[in-house]
Amino acid sequence: MRWVISGANRGIGLELVRQLSERGEQVVALARDPGRAVELAALRERSRERTRVVGCDVGSDASVSAAAQAIGDLPVDVLVNNAGVMGTMTSLDGLDTQDVVHTFDVNAVGPLRVTRALLSALLRASTRKVVSISSGMGSIGDNTSGGAYGYRMSKAALNMANRSLGLELRDRGFTCVVMNPGWVQTDMGGGGAPTPVRESVSRMLSIIEGLTPAQSGSFLDYRGGTLEW
Repeated sequence: MRWVISGANRGIGLELVRQLSERGEQVVALARDPGRAVELAALRERSRERTRVVGCDVGSDASVSAAAQAIGDLPVDVLVNNAGVMGTMTSLDGLDTQDVVHTFDVNAVGPLRVTRALLSALLRASTRKVVSISSGMGSIGDNTSGGAYGYRMSKAALNMANRSLGLELRDRGFTCVVMNPGWVQTDMGGGGAPTPVRESVSRMLSIIEGLTPAQSGSFLDYRGGTLEW
C-alpha cells in the first residue's frame, strides 16, 4: 500500500514513516522544510525505493497544491493528516488571537487542504482511508481543566470536519476517522508524557489497518474504542 503522512519530520509523523518503512510499505513523507528534516532524510536513505520526501506546508494552499502535483498520478491508499502545532498555551488574559487563528488554520483547515488536494489520488486506490490525528484535548465533553484555547478549538473543529468528510465521501468508498494518539513522548508532548511514541504509533497502525466503513466519522482512541465529542 502507499501511505501519505503529513508532518513527517518529527514526532508521531516521523515514527509513522519509520514503522511503515520497516514493514516495506510505500510512503510519501510530507515535511514543511525537508532540508532541515535530518532524521527523515536518514530514514529515506535506508529505504530509498520505498520512501519519498516531499515539501509541504499544510497552512499554504499553494504549497499543498505543489505537493499534490509532485505526488502526481500515484494512487494513495491511506492519508494520515498528522501535521499540527501546539500554539501558545496561555490563559484568557494572555491570549494572542493571531496565534489562535494560525493554530486553527494549521490544525483544522490544513487537513482539509491536504485531503482535497489528494482526493483524486485517493480515488485511484481501493482502500481510501483518511486518518486525521486529533487529541483528547479536542473533546468538549472531556474538557475539565479549560485553557489551551487555540489548540482545543482547532482539534474540536478538526473532529467536526472529519464528521462531515465521513458523510460526504461515504458513497465513494472512503473511511474517514480522527484519532487520539494519547499524551506522547515527543517534542510537542514533552518528556513528562507517559506514552512512548513507538507504542502510540504501533497501536494506531493496528487500528488503521482494521478500519471499516462503518467506523467512518468516528473519534477513535489509540488504545481502542471511541472518545466523546
